[in-house]
Amino acid sequence: MSILQNLSPRALEAPESGIVEVVNYARTREGLIPLWVGEGDRPTPAFISAAASEALAAGETFYTWQRGIPPLRQALADYYRRSFGHAISPDHVYVTGSGMQAIKLSIEAVTSPGDDVLYLSPAWPNFAASAALSGCRPHAVEIDFRDGRWQLDAGRIEAAVTQKTTALFVNTPSNPTGWTATRADLADILSIARRHGLWIIADEIYARFFYAGGRALSFLDVMEEGDRILFVNSFSKNWAMTGWRVGWIVAPPETGQVLENLIQYSTSGVAQFMQKGALAAIEAGDPVIEEHVAIATRARDLFCDALIATNRVETLKPDGAFYAFLKIDGITDTRRAAIDIVDRALVGLAPGTAFGPGGAPFLRACFLRDPAQVSEAAERLAAYIKAL
Repeated sequence: MSILQNLSPRALEAPESGIVEVVNYARTREGLIPLWVGEGDRPTPAFISAAASEALAAGETFYTWQRGIPPLRQALADYYRRSFGHAISPDHVYVTGSGMQAIKLSIEAVTSPGDDVLYLSPAWPNFAASAALSGCRPHAVEIDFRDGRWQLDAGRIEAAVTQKTTALFVNTPSNPTGWTATRADLADILSIARRHGLWIIADEIYARFFYAGGRALSFLDVMEEGDRILFVNSFSKNWAMTGWRVGWIVAPPETGQVLENLIQYSTSGVAQFMQKGALAAIEAGDPVIEEHVAIATRARDLFCDALIATNRVETLKPDGAFYAFLKIDGITDTRRAAIDIVDRALVGLAPGTAFGPGGAPFLRACFLRDPAQVSEAAERLAAYIKAL
C-alpha cells in the first residue's frame, strides 16, 4: 500500500499551482524575463529592512502579541484614515503571517465543512484551493470579457447562492484581470450579501494600484456598521515585501478573540522584528507606493500598446492591479503555450488555466518591473506571435 493512501483525501486533492508549475520548469533559465508571478523586480527598500535588522539586533526575538504589536496595529488604523478616508480603531486590525494566511483564517472563521463559498472568476487560484482544504465547496461566478472590458453581472452572484452558501470572496482590483469594481458593483454585491446573510471576504490588496489616480473604491465606501465583511491584505505588493510573509485582517472587533485563537493555533503570531519592518513600511512608505505605481503605469502602457499593435492580441490596459491578461490569436492551450513561450521567447507568463473558469484562453503577465525590461518582453512576445 502506498504511503499516500494514508494521507487525508483533502490534502491529496490540493491542486498543484498552475503558476508554480511553469516557474519550476524554467526558474533557472538564463536570460529569461520572469513576468509569471505577482511581484516586482525591486528588493524591499533599505529603510524597511534596516528597521527589522535593528529590532533583531536588539533582541526582539521573543513571543509577542498574537494580534500584532500595538504600534503596528495603530499604524495600520492610521493608514486607513490617511489613504482610505475611513476611521477604524486598532481593535479592528489583526496581523497575520502573510495575506495568504489572512485569507485562510478568514475562511476558517466564517465557514464550516460542507459550506458553499462563492468567488469571482477568473481569479487567483489560492482562494478556491484554500476553501476546499477547509472542507468547503468553492463555486466560481464568472465575470465577462466583452466589448474589450471585464464586466460583472451581479445577478449571477445572486443566482449562485444556495442555502449552504456562507461566504463570498471578492478581489478588486482583480488578479488576474484588472477588473475594478465600481461603486454600483460594490453596492450590488453588498446588497446580495445582506439579503442572504453572507460574509464577504474582501481582498483589496491592489487598491493602491489604480490607474485613474488615488485608490480604487473599497467596500469601506459603501458598508454600514454591522455588515459582515473581513478585509484581507498584505505588505507584499505596495512595499516590495513579498518574501516577508506579513499581512493583516480588518474585522469587526467582536471577532477579536476568535481571530486571535485561530492565529494561536496556526502560527502563534508574526515575529516581532518582522513587524518592526512592517511598521516602518506603513509609517514612512507612502513614497514607495507612489514610485511603484508610476513604474507600473509606464510599464503597463508600453507592454499593452506593443502587444495590441500586433493585431493578434485581445487585451486591455487594466484599471487596477499590475497584470495584463492576454488572449493571443491562435493559442488554445495556454498551459502548453506558457511552456513554449519560455522555450522560444524566454518570457515567463502564467497560463490562464491556472485562474479558473473564464481564464483558460488567456495568459497573465505581471508588468511591475523596469519598463525597459517589460518593453523587451513585449518585443519577444510580438516576435513569437508573428511566428505562430
